Amino acid sequence: MTASPTLLAASHGTSHPGGQRAVAALVRAVAAEAGQTAVVESFVDVQQPDVPTSLSALEPGRDAIVVPLLLSAGYHVRVDLARDARESLDRCVTIADALGPDPRLTRLLARRLDEAGLAPEDAVVLGAAGSSDARAVGDCRVAASELAELLGRPVSVGFISAATPRLADAVAEARRAAGGGRVVIASYLLAPGYFAGLAGEAGAEVVTAPLLVAGEAAPRELVEIVLDRYRAVCNADVSASLQAAPQTVTTS
Repeated sequence: MTASPTLLAASHGTSHPGGQRAVAALVRAVAAEAGQTAVVESFVDVQQPDVPTSLSALEPGRDAIVVPLLLSAGYHVRVDLARDARESLDRCVTIADALGPDPRLTRLLARRLDEAGLAPEDAVVLGAAGSSDARAVGDCRVAASELAELLGRPVSVGFISAATPRLADAVAEARRAAGGGRVVIASYLLAPGYFAGLAGEAGAEVVTAPLLVAGEAAPRELVEIVLDRYRAVCNADVSASLQAAPQTVTTS
């Protein structure tokens, strides 16, 4: 029986110890639910092993599906990971979709807001990392729209880097629109780290915890999304193989 492709869980990487623990806990939770599928942790930046190193360490010929532990498909997915897959000549490497946008992330964001004590009169700003890729920025705007629909109130979006409006400007605008009331940032960030610290300095009265929290179990929603991204690639490969298979016609 052919072994299933390795699930290579590729996060951005961080020097923040809490962020490292939180992401590692997610990868362990995915591995616990993945059955016979091998799950390997890897990183796009900052930490090691990087994706090429992780791929080269797999057994010869073992295919891999890289699941980006990233909330939107920006430069790292479309350029860095795509290059890593293209340059892996001894195996088939496929890049799965990023984690977001996804309704399960929306529900997790709403839960973090509830945990932070969101009040009816508070203004909400989705605080996203940002990207130079317009498609990734668009993904974040979709996430804000979905959160607004779930909460039944307006949700604006601000970016910490590489896109506008900058988060501090979005917070200031939300405060003006709310007549000087509290502004709450819904952190659209995977884990504690440098960007989470910058979100805390953007001027809001309340900043929610990231989607992953150090010392806590990985949310079920995130585990399910990672596995679903992997399985979507597997199912697409099976479908393509069936369509390509020779058809046998039986006549009487």
